Amino acid sequence: MNKVLFLIFASIVWLASCKPEETMPMPVEKDFTVTIRNKTDAKDYFTSGTTSLIMPGESYSFSFHAGKGHYLQFGTMFVQSNDLFVAPSDEGLALYNGDTPLTGNITSMLKLWDAGTEVNEEPGVGPNQPPRQSGPNTGMDENGVVHEVNDGFTYPALSDVIQVSITHDGGTMFTVTLENVSNATSLPTPFAPGTWVVHFSGQKPMFADGSAASPGLEALAEDGDISLMDGNLSSKSGLMVVFAPGAFSVGNENSVFALGQAADSKLEALAEDGDVSGYSDVFNTPMGASMPGPLTPGSSYTFSFTGTKGDILSFALMFVQSNDWFVGLDGMDLFNGDAAISGDVTAQVALYDAGTEVDEYAGAGNNQPLRQSGPDTGMDEQASVQLETAAGAHVPSVADMLEIVIQVN
Repeated sequence: MNKVLFLIFASIVWLASCKPEETMPMPVEKDFTVTIRNKTDAKDYFTSGTTSLIMPGESYSFSFHAGKGHYLQFGTMFVQSNDLFVAPSDEGLALYNGDTPLTGNITSMLKLWDAGTEVNEEPGVGPNQPPRQSGPNTGMDENGVVHEVNDGFTYPALSDVIQVSITHDGGTMFTVTLENVSNATSLPTPFAPGTWVVHFSGQKPMFADGSAASPGLEALAEDGDISLMDGNLSSKSGLMVVFAPGAFSVGNENSVFALGQAADSKLEALAEDGDVSGYSDVFNTPMGASMPGPLTPGSSYTFSFTGTKGDILSFALMFVQSNDWFVGLDGMDLFNGDAAISGDVTAQVALYDAGTEVDEYAGAGNNQPLRQSGPDTGMDEQASVQLETAAGAHVPSVADMLEIVIQVN
């Protein structure tokens, strides 16, 4: 074999002995979209309740939470009448003057109102007044409007039949006491069960001076029947659930928050004031909106990203009616094996306390965003991020507030 043939043969043998280069597997990668929907209903008023029958010489108290910007309205029937009731002005009572809560004897702020629904008879003797009528709604229809009583009959001074006081019990708690003092007058009268509501400026939740009474007010003022009024107020009362813009993280190391650890400055700003400026990946514009804004009842946020097998997703958005609470997803795997996660993941989301600001009653705290004078105004807490387990019965569960769905594109 000559030298040239030998070299060709040797080259062929060497090439045959070489293993082909192993091919590296392609990473499993998918595009995802997350939708966060606020599934709650809007509420007109903050909270409401009822009072009981108050006989001469008796009193009744009720308590509630309220913050700056809240008003109180209440009404109770003057029983020795056809359709008279005691209440403040139709706009209610402002519970704060600046930072100062309303306290003391507020009887002078009340009026004796005529519902304008039944023709008045002489107080204390009329046959169509509750102590003497054969049944509810038996008097002659008046077809009038709500107004201060001016029927020509003589009534005791309002302060001689009822005394109403309010105390500020600390924090955001108030207590109102109604005392029936009419037993010392010429016209002792019970005060029928009534209703009360904590509302907002400009609202007239129970009646409007100069307007026809609602069916609920008519029943309250004529017969002390509060079922309609209470049903209307309670159905429209509750915590307004709003969320601020949020931030998200996708990867295998970083997360928006870490349970059991102190919040960093970025999370503190997010949880206390809805400020996500410290994060690069944010969602801040509700679907259909043209600019960033809060997540109000019925609206949705959405955000998209690319995830690789091994990545986890976390996100957080502020629960606005709080000092430093947020709803968060604490590191969810985006893949189960090679399969991308999709569907409703609400069950993996929870309500957290950032541990940076002392909590106040949700929806009433004066250091919460809707009522505070500026960002970062509450008392420092200096704790760690924890699950919020004492939010209060008036705060819905996460499952009743939000629906979170992840979709693979």
